[in-house]
Amino acid sequence: MQKGNIGVTTENIFPVIKKFLYSDHEIFLREMVSNAVDATQKMKTLQEKGDFKGDLGDLTVRVNLDADKGTITISDHGIGMTEEEIDKYINQIAFSGVSDFLEKYKDNANNIIGHFGLGFYSSFMVSKKVEIITKSYKEGSKTVKWSCDGSPAFEIDDAPDYKSAATGAPIERGTDIILYIDDDCKEFLDKYKLEGLLNKYCKFLPVPVAFGKKQEWSKDESKMVDTAEDNIINSVEPLWTKTPSTLKDEDYKSFYRTLYPMHDEPLFWIHLNVDYPFHLTGILYFPRIKNNIEITRNKIQLYCNQVFVTDQVEGIVPEFLTLLHGVIDSPDIPLNVSRSYLQSDREVKKISTYITKKVADRLKAIFNEDRKAYEEKWDDLKLFINYGILSEADFYDRAKDFALLKDTENKFFTFEEYKKLIEASQKDKDDTLVYLYATDKDEQYSYIKAAQDKGYSVLLMDGQLDVPTVQTLEQKFEKCRFSRVDADTIDRLIPKDDKKESQLDAATSDNLSAVFKSQLPSGTDKKVEYLVEVSALGEEQRPVLITQNEWMRRMKEMSRYQQGMGFYGQMPDSYNLVLNSDHPLIKRVIDDTTAAIGETLKPIESEIKGQEARLAAINQMQDKKKPEEITQEEKDDKANTQKAIDDQKAKKQQVIVDYAAKNDIVHQLIDLALLQNGMLKGEALDRFLRRSVELIK
Repeated sequence: MQKGNIGVTTENIFPVIKKFLYSDHEIFLREMVSNAVDATQKMKTLQEKGDFKGDLGDLTVRVNLDADKGTITISDHGIGMTEEEIDKYINQIAFSGVSDFLEKYKDNANNIIGHFGLGFYSSFMVSKKVEIITKSYKEGSKTVKWSCDGSPAFEIDDAPDYKSAATGAPIERGTDIILYIDDDCKEFLDKYKLEGLLNKYCKFLPVPVAFGKKQEWSKDESKMVDTAEDNIINSVEPLWTKTPSTLKDEDYKSFYRTLYPMHDEPLFWIHLNVDYPFHLTGILYFPRIKNNIEITRNKIQLYCNQVFVTDQVEGIVPEFLTLLHGVIDSPDIPLNVSRSYLQSDREVKKISTYITKKVADRLKAIFNEDRKAYEEKWDDLKLFINYGILSEADFYDRAKDFALLKDTENKFFTFEEYKKLIEASQKDKDDTLVYLYATDKDEQYSYIKAAQDKGYSVLLMDGQLDVPTVQTLEQKFEKCRFSRVDADTIDRLIPKDDKKESQLDAATSDNLSAVFKSQLPSGTDKKVEYLVEVSALGEEQRPVLITQNEWMRRMKEMSRYQQGMGFYGQMPDSYNLVLNSDHPLIKRVIDDTTAAIGETLKPIESEIKGQEARLAAINQMQDKKKPEEITQEEKDDKANTQKAIDDQKAKKQQVIVDYAAKNDIVHQLIDLALLQNGMLKGEALDRFLRRSVELIK
């Protein structure tokens, strides 16, 4: 019997393991089963090379739970170990520069775990005692037992009478590792918890892994009972390990259902298979996604030699492709022993670049091979492509050949095709090409129709990232701008040289604006502001239009996506109310206003003009003096004149308000404009409906 201390230079190694791996303590099971699979794979290799002539036998790795004894046993029929190999691989944990290792790595768990290779010792995260009973495949080997209670002290002894937990017979070859689960980790003695972890981490290991027996319903006992068949929890040849040419579409769809049983069928998939300059295999699926990006993240599973590592793949997969689903498997991804964290490495960047190129090549191929089918998938697909254009500086250059624009007639165009379509008609007087777009075909219908009546094309940009992508496209396209179709009147969205001026005099225009502004709902909603203007739009255009400045609206929308833009999100929504002075109804309002209050306003306006002339003269006189030369009497005269102007303006405003409040045509025109933009609701909508009925009578 041998006794000794594990070859470490500090007695603090086990507390360090428990402390720094605690957040990932469930991975002990993955490490133990992975080691068992490795030992089994080595046995296969020895036979293939002719170094082992015997019968491999049943190579199934078995996990046994004994809740009563508080143990989990992992059994394999692999190469096993001799006493000398235990001493070399288990007892000697090689540390270099150990004098300062605790201080150096105390704040970096990843470095501690990754640097010192403590895979087996992750078992002590959950165990108060660990035993290894093993017998080497080498001829003449004996069964050896190693045990350790979590301190550096260990014992090694012969164990000829030990019977394997897997077979109930003495070990012929291989290893049993018995974990005596610690009192604070009893949850791992739950059968369903353990089975869940095996399914999570070991589902695709290349050697069969059994956990108990399959069960079936027993009528006699009225419960589920064990059968004689092993409950194999893994698929030893997952789809990504197979040659793509041997697979059919249904194979890929079936595998997707295995990975994501509650998801809709994917759009399509990409089978990755590269041997140089790194090894990588996998299958990436494009799911059907239309919104809510965050919910769809972390669906790509990273494996290392079929061992599940993590679903946090941001370091390997470009950010926009984290929306994809599927599997990536690579033995070349640099991982620490916990295998849950990527280490910084230039190879990771190479892998990321390769995946981006492979995805882009696949999208381009699908577009070229069957454009119609590609267009049918576009509404689901564009989220990925827009996200790539927004988040990856180089992706636009790859995507510009297969990214599409869709118009309101459901026709699809590449960027270049659409430019050719509109460049003859949609350039403004400064030779800037204007891309008109709508975000809701129904709500913005009248604006779309007004543009189409002019012979213009309107894009439909109703996707989650369509509007943010506009910013990037404006930078990439030559001398262009994007304008939402309701951002202004159509003639001012694409201004030509033949702009028509309103024939109204300034006083009439001001009074008309005041009549409408006095009846707008902005006074009851401080989050909305209206600017009223008069413009000659032609008799065929609507009498009143509500527009929203493209730049301000876009900044407010962008504030929802980008940090540092919250200022815009806090600003009130600002709208323009445009009164079409050419429309008969607006002319009627002008005539009615003049007839109703024209005579009343004349003396008020005359008084305002007189007082404003007096104020101008006072200002002119006082501007020639230094402040200290102006007398108190002169200051009072100026203040009184200004007050007289303000009083008359208030009087004029009250006359206009009293008149406008009783003018059903003004209210009806305002409400129609609000209704057109989906802004008439609640009590205001009810008043509009009642008024409409009265006007029809």
